[in-house]
This record gives sequence, C-alpha cells and structure tokens, in this order.
Amino acid sequence: MALNFGRTAFKTLRFSRKGKKIYPFKSYSSSTAKKALVVGLYVADKTDGDLDPKAVTNEGTAGFKLYDEKWNGKLSELMKQIPPLKTGQAKTFLAFPAEFSSVTVVGLGSANSTNPNPLECFDEEKEKARIAFSAGIKNLKDSGCDEVEVDVSCEAHAAAEGSFLASWSYKDSDKKKFPSLIKSTDVGGDQVAKDEWVKGKIYAECQNWARYLMDSPANLMTPRIFAENVSETILNSNTMGSVSVKVQDKDWIEKQKMGAFLSVAKGSDEPPKFVEIHYCSQQNNEEDRPLVLVGKGVTFDSGGISIKPSQGMEEMRADMGGAATMASALLGAARLNLPGRVVALIPLCENMPSGKATNPGDVVTARNGTTIQVDNTDAEGRLLLADALSYAQDQYKPLAILNTATLTGAIAVALGPAATGVFANNDSIWDQLHQASVCTGDRVWRMPLFDLYMNQIKPTHLADINNVGKGGRYGGACTAAAFLRHFVKKDTPWAHLDIASVMSSNGTDVSYLSAGMSGRPTRTLIEFIRNFKGSF
Repeated sequence: MALNFGRTAFKTLRFSRKGKKIYPFKSYSSSTAKKALVVGLYVADKTDGDLDPKAVTNEGTAGFKLYDEKWNGKLSELMKQIPPLKTGQAKTFLAFPAEFSSVTVVGLGSANSTNPNPLECFDEEKEKARIAFSAGIKNLKDSGCDEVEVDVSCEAHAAAEGSFLASWSYKDSDKKKFPSLIKSTDVGGDQVAKDEWVKGKIYAECQNWARYLMDSPANLMTPRIFAENVSETILNSNTMGSVSVKVQDKDWIEKQKMGAFLSVAKGSDEPPKFVEIHYCSQQNNEEDRPLVLVGKGVTFDSGGISIKPSQGMEEMRADMGGAATMASALLGAARLNLPGRVVALIPLCENMPSGKATNPGDVVTARNGTTIQVDNTDAEGRLLLADALSYAQDQYKPLAILNTATLTGAIAVALGPAATGVFANNDSIWDQLHQASVCTGDRVWRMPLFDLYMNQIKPTHLADINNVGKGGRYGGACTAAAFLRHFVKKDTPWAHLDIASVMSSNGTDVSYLSAGMSGRPTRTLIEFIRNFKGSF
C-alpha cells in the first residue's frame, strides 16, 4: 500500500493528530533518481501476548531512528497515522526528501522474540527480518524505482537474504532486473552489519542460481547444458581459494563400472555426464580429506517404463534439484572462502522410456558389485546416488558425505513444504545440519534409519537388493534412505537429505520465495559447510 504525499497534494494537504500539524515531505523533482529506502519497525507489545492495538507502541530500528532524526521526526509522525504494522506488512510513503522517491516501512513484529523458537525450529528474529524486508522489496516491484537501499541495523544477513530472494523470479532472470541495484544503507549499520549484508546476499544469490537451474525447461537444461552452465558459472564467479570443474562423459562412467547409473541413462538419447566440482580454501591444501556433496541430477524424470501420470509431469524438470543445490552450495563456499576442502559429485542423465530403457524386473550391477533388482524404474534417483556414493568413498576417503535428492513423494506427504527430511547415520552430522537450518530458517527434520527398512529392500528373488521396499506405499522415504545406506560404509559419517518436500514453492508457504522451484535447502547447506566440524 502506498500513501502519496506528492506535488499536487502538497499545497493543501494537512494532517492533525491531537492538535499538532503534520506536513507531508517536500516533493522530489522530476530529475531525481528513483531511489527507494526500506527500513524496519518493531511493535513493542506491553501485554507480552497477542498484539493488542491499544497496548502497542512502534519502536524503530536504529536505521529507522537515524533517518527519522535526520527528517525531524516526520517519519515517526507518519507511522502514528496508521495501525501498527504486523510482521511482514509493508507501507510505502511517496515523495520524500530529494534523496529518495519513496520510503517503505516494514513490520518486524514484536521486539521480544524467542530465539531460537523451540517449536518452530528457527531463529525468530532472523526469520522475521527475511519476511519483513522481502515484503518491502515486493511492495516496490511496480514502483519503477531503479535502486533500493535496505536498513541493515536489524539482522543484516537475513535482511539481505529476504531482499534478494524476493526480488528474483525465473521469468525475469534473463531480463533487466528489478531493481537494478539493492544495497545496504549507509545509515544505521556498522561495518560488521554491512559485511553480514554482503554474506547474506551471497547466500541468496546462490539459492537463486539453484532456482534458475531447477526451473529451466528440460529441453534447455539437458545433462550437457547443465554441466556447461555449472562449469561456466563457477569458473567465472568471483571465488576465492582453488576451484576446478571436471565433466566426465559416458566412456568414463562405463570405465568406472557405474552400472546402476547407466541403467537409468540408457533410455534417453541424451548422453549422461558426471560432474566433479572441487573447492579448496586458501587456508587448506588439496591433500586434506574433503567434505563430499553428492547431488541427484536427473534433468527430466518421466519415470521410464514405469511412466508417471501426465498431470504434474512437467515439474519433473526439477528432478535435478539435488544437483542444483549441491553445485550452488559449493559456489557459496568458494565465494565466501569458507574453510576446508569440498568436493561435489553430480551424476546427470534423463530417465526416459524407450526400446533401450531398463525394464521392471531387470537386474543391474552397481559400482561396488551389489546386484539390484529394478522393480520400479521410477525409483531411479537412488540408482544414480548409489554409484556416486561408492565412488566418493573409494576416491576421496571423505570426512563426511551429504547427499541431496528429490527422491520420494513420500517425504512430501510426511512433511509438506515445511522441512527437508534428513536420514543420518551419525548424531553429530545431524546436529550440525539442524543448527544450520535454525540459522537459515530453511528447516530440516530427522527421519528414522531403522533396520526394519533395510530388511524391506533385501533379499530379493533375483538380486542382492531391490530398488523399492516391500512396504508398498508405506514408509517409501525410509526405504529409499535404507537403499542408499547399503552403499555407505559404516565408518563414513553420512546424511541423506530428501528434498522432494521442498522442491517447489507456491508463493505463500515461504513468503520470500515466489511461485516456482525453490532452490531449497541451498542456504542451509552453505551454513553447514561454514560451521562444519570434520571430526566425529
């Protein structure tokens, strides 16, 4: 909502509050650049309960107060004319002093938040900042402004995340961006806050890249194109430390005897790729044992011979969400020069029906020699991951392995869009993931790895294990995780993140993400890498 105190109204418009005259700000000239300001405002709730309009007062952030003082209290006087702003509400005032064409005030909710909120499993102050400043950015989308300055005196990192995530959409990704520049204010924040703003911007930009990769049509994001995009983006970004990308072709995959991976790829005319991305910080060396990230990269999943229903199949362009988020997380680590050595492994292919495709009931041999009875060709992602997990352990002797995959619809049934499901064989790696998600607001939830689920995938009539469990439609996410667990050595700390539940956004469940593919949980992965403790 915009309240216009512009040129036409300036001569006659007056406001009165308890007998005190309040004048609108002097209008800006037509030559003034269209630059907007977004500042935050708390509600100080005297009842310590639900907001009561009779018992609340506005309490500006440090940035709000400094601008208000600069403008002789006129900003706070304007706020008295409207009801208290709730969390995520935004009000835009037009025709401010010459430096800004508009000022948007965003509601940060109560000044007394619970941190972290034990029921919501996130840092409440940070999440409110993301929601509030994203609302401010969205409020300005049709304003025609070219530049936005954002208050960094309140949770600068989260404010940047909310601002840059809200400003992005796939349809606008190849056009002139709105606004052309979002930056931190020079008022109300110290150098630490401005540094945090820069870091938050990088977190958001990496998630936006994952959103781009996931939302791209499958004909414009084949395995080859994906590999090229990753190589070009990472090698041409402003990264620190050592960064390299290797793209392996089908001949290399065959030499590695990745029979499970190849059984999925062979139904498509698009050749498979296997991408390795290496990052080593300036503080580390290439001989250090790495943290390994493995991402499922099915660039289109028709289901193969076990073909999916046509309704909703177009969303399977994002079945490479695991690959997208892992590549984006490694890019974030390199741009931030996070300590450690990180390797991302990304098997890429399409899952298509054809005369060459794997049939239900076929038996294939994985890289580690395990034979797999493929009873459902639509349970294909675990086949790619099985060979990649085997390669990761043999080649790199990793400190730990994380894998992400849009693996099962069952996890979406269990958790909805609220959280990523995590299956971990190690309490420490789970704790680190959970703490990272509390910080980013992109939550995770631990799921069971009981032996019962292992028993449901083996033995099978024709092979060592089956690619689907005996539980039918029950516990599908858990049996998928159990299948992957078979390919992880007992002494390797490992966590499987089933991200199918958070693959897409409807534009409302997470208010700072527009409708489309979400790029989640990229920021949680970056935060995990930032605080990763390699000893277990």
